[in-house]
Amino acid sequence: MFTPPLALASLSGEADADWASAGADYAGAAFLGGIAIDDGSRAAARDLRDRDRTEFLPADPIAFIDRELAALEGTPIQPAFNVRSATSDPIPDAARVCRDRGALLELNAHCRQDELCAVGCGETLLRDSDRLRAYVDRAAATGVTVGVKVRAEVPGVELPALARDLEAAGAAFVHIDAMDTESIVRDVVDATGLFVIANNGVRDEATVREYVDYGADAVSVGRPSDNPVVLERVRDAVDRQFGLEPKPSN
Repeated sequence: MFTPPLALASLSGEADADWASAGADYAGAAFLGGIAIDDGSRAAARDLRDRDRTEFLPADPIAFIDRELAALEGTPIQPAFNVRSATSDPIPDAARVCRDRGALLELNAHCRQDELCAVGCGETLLRDSDRLRAYVDRAAATGVTVGVKVRAEVPGVELPALARDLEAAGAAFVHIDAMDTESIVRDVVDATGLFVIANNGVRDEATVREYVDYGADAVSVGRPSDNPVVLERVRDAVDRQFGLEPKPSN
């Protein structure tokens, strides 16, 4: 899906085209966003901003996705966009922009802030599998490559079973925030044919090796994704653990 199998994970209000371009020397993919694309999720994002979190709140979120992806044309990185929505209605519009720009679409079933969960997006979708499957189905119908960002350790949610359902609905990948249950990556790998991206605590050789041993197809870096020292260290580990040619020295 992308090479090297190292992704930059979305950072609310920070992961834009400039951020992705800055990491292109190290990563094979960059997940821009997340961005709220419907009225409910945008209201929640405004509440988050009011308590000093960074959020993308352009007047037109679909046009914003298009502009950011256009800015990455010619950049040697696979772009992707993480989107939040409390309804499925804007999903096809976001999907078509990503499709036409050669980007992946990532549906956010991951964020756990109270404001987002209260309107029915983010982690709430993990507990509403019918609605999440419908999101995937509507996106996949456009021809975009679609996947879902999920979180482990959510009570009542069996990720391997959910991942099978998402695959049946048309998902091509799943991006797993493993929390403190790294072995969940192996469970999802064993249960599906999805491309599995492992996230959480990826900082060095040991953490990359652990996820590779569990069968991950790629790993992602979140908070340190703007730190070239960390990215260089993780990229070197990815090259070794996945058996790739080392990155040429600058």
